[in-house]
Amino acid sequence: MNATEIQKLDAYFKSKFANPNLQVRARPRKTDSAELYIADEFLGVVYLDDEDGDRSYNFSMAILDIDLE
Repeated sequence: MNATEIQKLDAYFKSKFANPNLQVRARPRKTDSAELYIADEFLGVVYLDDEDGDRSYNFSMAILDIDLE
């Protein structure tokens, strides 16, 4: 993912969830994904899917059982 894609994803998440504290950040040593944070709390990973020339993005968020308590 390049800086332009990360900026677009950042704006998308902020708009979609109406939360200006969300931030998409580049991952060290990875070019196929970025990380989503709210303030300094890690939420999940956004993966780039570039199959057959059609670009899409998949967001993956793990929720631990202890987080639900």
